[in-house]
Amino acid sequence: MPQVRQALVAGSFYPAEPYRLQAWLQQQLAVPSSSAAPALGLVVPHAGYVYSGAIAAAAFAQVAVPPVVVLLGPNHRGRGAPAALYDQGGWQTPLGPVAVDEALAAAVLAEVPGVAADPAAHAGEHSLEVMLPFLQWLRPDVRIVPLMLQAWSLADLLTMGQALASLLQRWPQPPLLLASSDMSHYVTVTAARAQDLPVIERLLALDAAGLYRQVHQARVSMCGVYPVTLLLATLAGLGCRGGELVRYGHSGEVTGDEGSVVAYVSALFR
Repeated sequence: MPQVRQALVAGSFYPAEPYRLQAWLQQQLAVPSSSAAPALGLVVPHAGYVYSGAIAAAAFAQVAVPPVVVLLGPNHRGRGAPAALYDQGGWQTPLGPVAVDEALAAAVLAEVPGVAADPAAHAGEHSLEVMLPFLQWLRPDVRIVPLMLQAWSLADLLTMGQALASLLQRWPQPPLLLASSDMSHYVTVTAARAQDLPVIERLLALDAAGLYRQVHQARVSMCGVYPVTLLLATLAGLGCRGGELVRYGHSGEVTGDEGSVVAYVSALFR
């Protein structure tokens, strides 16, 4: 029997009841965007929908989702393989199952250095799960390749990105690359902007090395720096030249507390 990852954060990060989740998604994504078109990549946040859902939805609404999406996310718990791939079976959400694209997953395992099959590592992680309802709403038959990263050196991430780009250039139907990250954590709004805006500048310039170095040198608490660096390195290898900012915001817009916020960004790469 194929392995199925059960939903972990339904009922906390997003609604567990299908009708409530569908109503929220319909409110956020029901109106077709005139700019919806194929994209190479996305960066979107993964906090609870009440905090960052609208920021993520603003980017998803502009994308025509292809049959396969490669999900790149951080490993918050630090368990399992340093680059843990969920390579078989599927994931369950309140909207139903999402199948893993096992052919592309097998190719990633074979061709991208450092990647290991480790479905168990995904059991306690939320960063990729919260992406799935958006994708299911926009493309019910979507298939996924979920890859979760711990800390890697810049050189390793650039090498991985080159290998992944080489693979995807030869793949019959190019997937969407989606990296999940929040930005500065638990700082004032002023500090968040000061820390995040230079990182976002590097993000939109497709500067993988610059983003990696800026986050580490300025000690920005961007949880998804490794998957986003890998995304940028891969996109550069695919010929992408830059991105566009969709929306930047923070939790204080919801809570009213601007003294300690988590910041979020969504960006689109075509």
